This record gives sequence, C-alpha cells and structure tokens, in this order.
Amino acid sequence: MNEPKDTPVVEIRPADWDGFSAVMGEKGGCGGCWCMLWRLSKRQMEAGMGDGNRDAMRALFADGPGPDDIGPGLIARVDGQPAGWIQIDRRSAFPRLETSRVLKPVDDADVWSIACFLVDKRYRRQGLSAMLLRAACDHAARQGARIVEGYPIDTPNRKYAPVYAWTGFVGAFRDVGFTEVARRSDTRPIMRKVL
Repeated sequence: MNEPKDTPVVEIRPADWDGFSAVMGEKGGCGGCWCMLWRLSKRQMEAGMGDGNRDAMRALFADGPGPDDIGPGLIARVDGQPAGWIQIDRRSAFPRLETSRVLKPVDDADVWSIACFLVDKRYRRQGLSAMLLRAACDHAARQGARIVEGYPIDTPNRKYAPVYAWTGFVGAFRDVGFTEVARRSDTRPIMRKVL
C-alpha cells in the first residue's frame, strides 16, 4: 500500500541575501544577471555581468527594507529550503522598462512591476510560480499598490527553457487573475491585476 507523501511546507517572505543567492546559484541566475536587468542601463548591465551585478543586488539587500518595508523581492522556501524568487517593486525602480520598445508604459497609472522570477529546477511544475505571484500581489497591496503589472512569456514552444522565462509564463499570471492590457510583441504581453 502506498503511503501518502507529506505535503511540503511552502513559506514566502521578503527575501534575504542568503535565500536569494541560493536560488540564483553560482551563475547568478540567467548568465550572471543577478536580476539587475531592469534596474540598470544595457551598458551597465553588460559591464556588470557576474560579480558587478551580484554586488549591485547585494547593495539593495544591505540597505535593508526602506521606510515603506520594501525589499527587492520575495523568496519561497519549501520545507525550509530556498526554492523560488520573485522581484517586485514600484515600476520606477526599473528604469529600463521605461525605455523598452515592447514594455514601455501603457498609460500613466501608478503600477508596481513583477520584473523577474526564478524557481529552482527541483521545484518547478508544482505551482510555485502562482504562489509567488499571489504573495507578490499581497506584498504590494500592503504597501499601498493598486495595480500590479507583469511581462510574462507567451510562447507556443512546449520546450521553452524555464531559465530564459525570467519574467514568468503567461499561464501562471492568468491563473492568478492577471489580464492582458497591451501586446507589442507576439510573445510578450503586458498583464495587470487590479488589487
């Protein structure tokens, strides 16, 4: 007789450096970005690949939560082990979004942006992305946000490498109640959730 597996305990909290760096791994996420892509200019990002981007992100953690209790994102732990990361902040914290042809602002609404995701491969396909999205929306709402925006991948490719879907997949956003508000690229909608 098969005994039921214990249900894993998932806890999502504001990120700490140890949890974040464990999820990023030795390579720093996708090729050394350390989730700094939207926070830096293209030139700064490329110059900092690896150690420079790691140090820039570490500085955000070193500053600690600001007066509004805003850190750079949230970490999911499964049975105490760092398993996933989501970066959320006011859109103004991500200046490179402003200059993106595809992801430039839709309107002048005050939005918060979900800029990056990374789920450890051992924990993928278990609903952790949706859990992180819900927690990020709750976190933003506690800080006074009324709209959360995301920029997921919408691709027909069934074998799209998850590590390159660092903005998440459209299905997880839909599952959490986000709706598409703009699309300037076949594979990259802008989705919003009103809180």
